[in-house]
Amino acid sequence: MKIGAIIQARMGSTRLQGKVMKNLQGKTVLEHVIERVKQSKLIGEIIIATTTNERDTVIEDEALRCGVKVFRGSEEDVLSRYYYAAKEYDLDVIVRITSDCPLIDPKIVDEIIEIYKENNFDIVTNAGNDLANRTFPRGLDAEVFSFNFLEKAHNNATEKYQREHVTPYIYETSNNIYYYKNQTDYSKYRWTLDTDEDFELIKEIYNNLYHGSHDFYLRDIVKLLEKMPELYEINAHIEQKKIK
Repeated sequence: MKIGAIIQARMGSTRLQGKVMKNLQGKTVLEHVIERVKQSKLIGEIIIATTTNERDTVIEDEALRCGVKVFRGSEEDVLSRYYYAAKEYDLDVIVRITSDCPLIDPKIVDEIIEIYKENNFDIVTNAGNDLANRTFPRGLDAEVFSFNFLEKAHNNATEKYQREHVTPYIYETSNNIYYYKNQTDYSKYRWTLDTDEDFELIKEIYNNLYHGSHDFYLRDIVKLLEKMPELYEINAHIEQKKIK
């Protein structure tokens, strides 16, 4: 079983242009994401799925510099980008991660993969469309599903939002979804990078916890924010973009 993480990335973000190439403690956001995903014990391949747009060549160059694979495909049809990336690298299982998550927790990712491997779910996720099932901070999102289900979505999804966001078709057509939940509900926290305020918070977290190596995870970050509650307020008012 070949398990690969496909990390979508592009320069043309609507809310924060070029966010994945922003400098964070001397490295790009994308490099930090890659370094954290590389800590996974269960992911065999990391693929950065970017677009064919010329402006995204910098993302390809950065990914190759960081020692991971690259696939370039459609900008708007991200579902097809995932499908053809998984097909090109012959993946059996896909771990979907986005490049705006420089606090992604490889331990949690591995726990989600382990549940997928040991069961027969269509998708195992700590995210998903149903906010009632979310207990992890936004920015630690991971979804695990088979190539076969990705192919089914690619062949059958017709709505624009289903193709732009990759997994809505799976959630909408499957009755076999497992939502991985944390014992403590931390869903109020927003650790994804989509706005200037998000970046300000992430910079503060890195300033306090990153000292050259990625040795801080969910509990360390929560402990910091409980100790310094003013940090939470930096982006507490930001609303996530709606899928449709």
